[in-house]
Amino acid sequence: MTRIVIADDHVLVRRGLAELLREMDDFRVVGEASSGDELLRLVRDEHVDVVVMDMSMPGPSGLDLVKSIKAEFPKLPLLVLSAHPEDQYAVRVVRAGAMGYLTKESAEADLVDAVRRVASGKRYLTQTLAASLLDALDADPDEDPHAALSDREYQVLRLIASGMTVGGIAEHLSLSVKTVSTYRSRLLQKMGMSNNSEITRYALENGLVE
Repeated sequence: MTRIVIADDHVLVRRGLAELLREMDDFRVVGEASSGDELLRLVRDEHVDVVVMDMSMPGPSGLDLVKSIKAEFPKLPLLVLSAHPEDQYAVRVVRAGAMGYLTKESAEADLVDAVRRVASGKRYLTQTLAASLLDALDADPDEDPHAALSDREYQVLRLIASGMTVGGIAEHLSLSVKTVSTYRSRLLQKMGMSNNSEITRYALENGLVE
């Protein structure tokens, strides 16, 4: 029996995922979480075989949450769900320790197979994501400046490009405004830019935001 925890801050999405998994005789949903903090408590309190987690929830950011769980439970398979298409962000999630990345759009068709695969200790990667990982290994930071950014700097870049203010980013990531401003200054320096407009244009041209 594969014991699964589901984490998503949208209750209808969470219940839909749980119903899909409960249809399988070899799956048991042992807990549901609506935030990163709730998920951390669940994996500490329950015996869990697989975590199915949304990338964007209240509390720790998706990347930080993946890293935190893997630091405490290095063998626990994490399957990340996201509303975002497979892009450079998915590559960073897998690098952080996730065993698979699945878009919510394809979850209904692929979730069961994805859970079974990561539960068996194998990665769940679509052809697109596998190709992106290979490209990332060969990436030249001089050609793709964002590849040289830290995970947090990359998060800030994407949020700025999506139109969020420094204050909004600070609240979203549970950081101080000063800390977010520092990340912004670092990414501007690394990428040879001077303002948010340049960040936004770069992100749009390189498909880093929709």
